[in-house]
Amino acid sequence: MKWTANDIDAAQRRMGAKTPVFRAKAVRRAFHRAGEMNKTEAAYAAYLDAQKKTGLIADYRFEAVKLRLADKTFYTPDFVVLAPDGVLEMHEVKGFWEEDARVKIKVAAAQFPFRFVAVQKSKNRWKVEAF
Repeated sequence: MKWTANDIDAAQRRMGAKTPVFRAKAVRRAFHRAGEMNKTEAAYAAYLDAQKKTGLIADYRFEAVKLRLADKTFYTPDFVVLAPDGVLEMHEVKGFWEEDARVKIKVAAAQFPFRFVAVQKSKNRWKVEAF
C-alpha cells in the first residue's frame, strides 16, 4: 500500500501525534542573547574603549537603544556612540551581512536623525560603511 499525505495526516490524528513546528527565527536567535556580545562585538568594544581613552569618542553603550521601524518591526543597533561634538551614531557590527539586516539599517537611517555606521572586521582593521 502506498501512503498519501492525507493517509499520514489521518493516522497521526488517530494516534494523537503532533506535527512538529519549526521556528527558524527562534533557532537563529538561540546563538545570540540580548545584552551579550559575540567575539566580533567584544573586539569592537575594545576598539571603542581605546578611542574613548584618546578622546576620539566621548562614550558608547552596547545595545542601549531599540528603534521602532514599523508595526512589530524593531532595530537594535549594536553600539550607540557619542561623538565629542555631541552627535549620536548607531554602529552595527557584522561578521557578514544578511539582506534583512542591511534593509533594516537603511530604513532606520532614513527614519531617524542619527548617523548609522556599519562596521566589519577585516584582518587588522575595521572596515566602515556609512548609511
